[in-house]
Amino acid sequence: MAKRFDLVAIGSGAAASTVAMKCRKAGWTVAVVDSQPLGGTCALRGCDPKKVLVGVTEALDWTERLRDKGLRSSDVRVDWPELMRFKRTFTDPVPARREKSFSRAGIEVFHGRARFVGPTAVRVGDDVLEARYVHIGAGAKPADLPIDGSQHLTTSDEFLELDALPRRLLLVGGGYISFEFAHVARRAGVAVTLLHRSARPLKGFDADLVGNLVERTRRLGIEVFLSTEVRAIDRTDEGLRVHASTNGETRVFEANLVVHGGGRVPAIDDLGLEEAGVKRGKHGVEVNEFLQSVSNHSVYAAGDAAATEGAPLTPVAGYEAQIVAANLLEGNHRKAEYPPIPSVVFTLPPLARVGLTEEDARRRGLRFRTHSEETSSWYSARRIGEECSAYKVLVEEDTERILGAHLLGPHADEAINLFTMAMNIGMKPRDIKKMIFAYPTVASDIPYML
Repeated sequence: MAKRFDLVAIGSGAAASTVAMKCRKAGWTVAVVDSQPLGGTCALRGCDPKKVLVGVTEALDWTERLRDKGLRSSDVRVDWPELMRFKRTFTDPVPARREKSFSRAGIEVFHGRARFVGPTAVRVGDDVLEARYVHIGAGAKPADLPIDGSQHLTTSDEFLELDALPRRLLLVGGGYISFEFAHVARRAGVAVTLLHRSARPLKGFDADLVGNLVERTRRLGIEVFLSTEVRAIDRTDEGLRVHASTNGETRVFEANLVVHGGGRVPAIDDLGLEEAGVKRGKHGVEVNEFLQSVSNHSVYAAGDAAATEGAPLTPVAGYEAQIVAANLLEGNHRKAEYPPIPSVVFTLPPLARVGLTEEDARRRGLRFRTHSEETSSWYSARRIGEECSAYKVLVEEDTERILGAHLLGPHADEAINLFTMAMNIGMKPRDIKKMIFAYPTVASDIPYML
């Protein structure tokens, strides 16, 4: 059956929901389509549930670091089933709440996978949704890995739903997903191995601080193998066997569970974009500065589904959704511009960055000075027993602009936001040094990093 709308939004996460709600508030008829439970990756299968797990293991980490420093603890451990029950108090209500929110707004929801059958027509099951505009905010999915036996891989979505942890866990890939899961699982008592195919994990973060974090990760008892490419996975009576290659040498690893941490790609392969004349590339739907499809001007895209300069982060998806909504409602007038955007690896301790790395700055031919130091002896780290703490800040020579900030250590995930704010409003080091911060806090360390 054919149904007509002003807008069809594909997805129900940050990149789609904002567009749907704003257009509906303006009086448009709107439909939302999602084959997954409503709510999107961040709320259900990503940022939010992951941070719940990190929060509990962080409490355990504090007790370990402060043992014999005034804290006596016994039998402090992670109760995984109880932790998962706690996690589900955050995730389980989301789909129903999101559906109720859409319904209350007058948005019609279709559960199923969308597929274009024309320039602005989408089929969902037996229904064909015809629209003036279609917005693609379908998110991302785990990348297909060229590994024999890849069917034995457990996705990150599935890991976040485990009722029990395995005795031996192996993670494929050296990105933020693998490192975060490794830190959580190890502190929950699991034997963890991490395999990464290149010599440098956590691409995009400062190489020196990544080196510090890898060393800390290994001290936790996590086996980290770099320059190690997984070739095949097969099942045995005992679990899973992973065949890998390190500099031409074959290695075999045993595990009970092998998790895919090898990256994510736009979830747009089966949308039938060719039927709508929507051009796509490796990084998603190709869009112009207004986040409008370059080949079908009735289609817009945002978030992980769009090939933009923005990082694949939830706040970026929300920002891009605001731009799409404005351009749909008022005509193309608002362009996507990307200020310094922070990113965090929620290991313990966390690793954070904003702006340029040294490699980025050199590639651009910028003249800059680097302020860096290992800070485990600083009061903010030493008082809580954190031995892994460092920073690196880049300042341009002529302009005194802060080009980039890289933090590893206690509350780096919060302190990086202060650097982001300073960079966005153009504060110079001398301006920050004039400020009086509350003390003793991690923020009060910032003037000494400049």
